[in-house]
Amino acid sequence: MINSEEFLSLESCWDRLEKTEKPIFIYGMGDGCLKLLKELDRRKIPVSGIFASDEFVRGHYFEGHLVHRLSDIEESAVENGYDFIILLAFAAGYQELISKIDELEKKHCLIMPDTAVIGGEPFLKKHIIERFDDIERVYSLLADDKSRQTYKSVLKYKITGELKYLRECTTETDEAFESIIKLGCDETYVDLGAFNGDTVLDFAERTNYSYKEIYALEPNTRNYKKLVRNTKNLKNIYTYNCAAWSENTRLIFNTSGGRQSQVSKKGKETQASSVDSILNSKKATYIKYDVEGAEREAINGTKQTIKVHSPKLCVAVYHRLFDMFDIPLQIEKINPNYKFYLRHYPYYPAWETNLFCVPK
Repeated sequence: MINSEEFLSLESCWDRLEKTEKPIFIYGMGDGCLKLLKELDRRKIPVSGIFASDEFVRGHYFEGHLVHRLSDIEESAVENGYDFIILLAFAAGYQELISKIDELEKKHCLIMPDTAVIGGEPFLKKHIIERFDDIERVYSLLADDKSRQTYKSVLKYKITGELKYLRECTTETDEAFESIIKLGCDETYVDLGAFNGDTVLDFAERTNYSYKEIYALEPNTRNYKKLVRNTKNLKNIYTYNCAAWSENTRLIFNTSGGRQSQVSKKGKETQASSVDSILNSKKATYIKYDVEGAEREAINGTKQTIKVHSPKLCVAVYHRLFDMFDIPLQIEKINPNYKFYLRHYPYYPAWETNLFCVPK
């Protein structure tokens, strides 16, 4: 069972920041910092400054704030006898940086408020009340204790901004493939958001290159060229310079490159296609969705494949505010014959939280 009071009894990071008398410093610049500054300003919470790692500070200003060195802030705090709060404003997805953040957290109060990748809204305690029926339903669908623990821990992180909740539910990528996905030697893989081919190559290696076919979709032209180049030696691979969508259409995508290619108001007109139309009733056995906030549309574009063939699914459920609730319920509605698993890979914040679905 899941109890709403388990979450409502927690102090939200925003309530904590509104009450504190300690100076608040934001660690990091860029989009994450902008989202935090916007929310702090909306709540009239003062910011004492912004800092970066010592090696990156060169007299820079960001949004009118002088960018300090952490060592200078620490030195001033010691001299003047005060402590301070650090708000972490950048993502950490490799172990060296994660360990650095863990060490910093041992020295200072460190909070990483959760904001959606797309939209930037923070997750609030009121959302627990508003969506509790859905939260409870998704919890009841989860197939193992690890999934249920991960679900609760990620929710607790989203409320508190405390990284300890992510640490307690983190698992390695191999665990999901070995215990849940269990790739065989006759797979037809569909990679939605194939980027430069890294996940395609990982799939091929995990199957010892004995798969049946690969379909890889990537909307960004620069990424697509890398995808083609990096996978040119693979057999039976079909690549598409298009976005995964609910129908065949044209969409505007940003052209910034990297993994964050997404539907945007500005950018380049790009082909978007449904996987159902690409496969044309052919069977897929495994589909990965990591399409920067377009997961729900991409799932709608695979409805027929999911209904008829029940492929194994891996879906990113962290891009939008309620993905962790909406996406499992969306898939269950299409095909109730799935077991659902949730895993969080080593990453700060709660990005790289993925839903795995396998036929019963």
